[in-house]
Amino acid sequence: MKILTGNSNRPLAEAISAFLNLPLTKASMRRFSDMEIFVEIDENVRGEDVFVIQSTSYPANDNLMELLVALDALKRGSTRRATAVIPYYGYARQDRKSGPRTPISAKLVANLITSAGADRVLTLDLHAGQIQGFFDIPTDNLYAAPVFTKDIMERYNGEDLTVVSPDVGGVLRARAIAKRLDADLAIIDKRRERAGISEVMHIIGDVQNQRCILIDDIVDSAGTLCNAAEALMNAGAKSVSAYVTHGVLSGGAVARVSASPMEELVMTDSIQATEAVRVAQNIRQITIAPLLGEAMRRISDERSVSSLFAFPSR
Repeated sequence: MKILTGNSNRPLAEAISAFLNLPLTKASMRRFSDMEIFVEIDENVRGEDVFVIQSTSYPANDNLMELLVALDALKRGSTRRATAVIPYYGYARQDRKSGPRTPISAKLVANLITSAGADRVLTLDLHAGQIQGFFDIPTDNLYAAPVFTKDIMERYNGEDLTVVSPDVGGVLRARAIAKRLDADLAIIDKRRERAGISEVMHIIGDVQNQRCILIDDIVDSAGTLCNAAEALMNAGAKSVSAYVTHGVLSGGAVARVSASPMEELVMTDSIQATEAVRVAQNIRQITIAPLLGEAMRRISDERSVSSLFAFPSR
């Protein structure tokens, strides 16, 4: 078993390497003067089981291309099996035709990864579960719910909690965590006029004097979370925190979160934190390295990983 990492999130790869007590495979990933990507594996990988850790986060196209070139290098190096470990799967929000003459880019990216030489994919909290079906190779979609649940229990043990889904589409995810916490569930009914712009219409459920925990998979502009937090506080909530798997946080999102009534935004390290995130007073990262590392070990040992990504039923 070997671990290869791209440049998108080296701290996470190093944490996984430490968890598995395996050194990272030596490789050269650099750019030519015109920014063309070049990858050279500096160790023998013939017949090896290699895991390539690479989030396709900002800059999404560069990081995706780096993953594809690394997979091709492994395939031409006669690796036995190459597993693409993608903590954050970019383009996942383009999972359907949202209008006439629009692409399904999540499917296109799946095709590219498969064609580049991946034999298997390991990812975390896909934006839509059906993306697993876009791949024609085995795909394991882990969930951050166990990591979130543990952290919430440690911080809010004995409190009156209400888990809140910021939209109707995230109800299953929020309900799963509410079930683990034995907490109440509330739902934000929102209207989205266009990408990045949303408006809270109603709150379904009682949040009066409750510590509300917003649960989501991706925070990008943070408009939805901040609007939801404000609406919950206006509805009488004692406090509002948010747990989100992928902290994209583009544009002025960090400033928006810092100025919001949110007590805390907690997110995993599936995307490497920027300097603005690191210095923000109410943003905190928790690691998914043990979760991904254990899944990688079980895949390499040909053992079941279902207990790691089992999602409670409806």
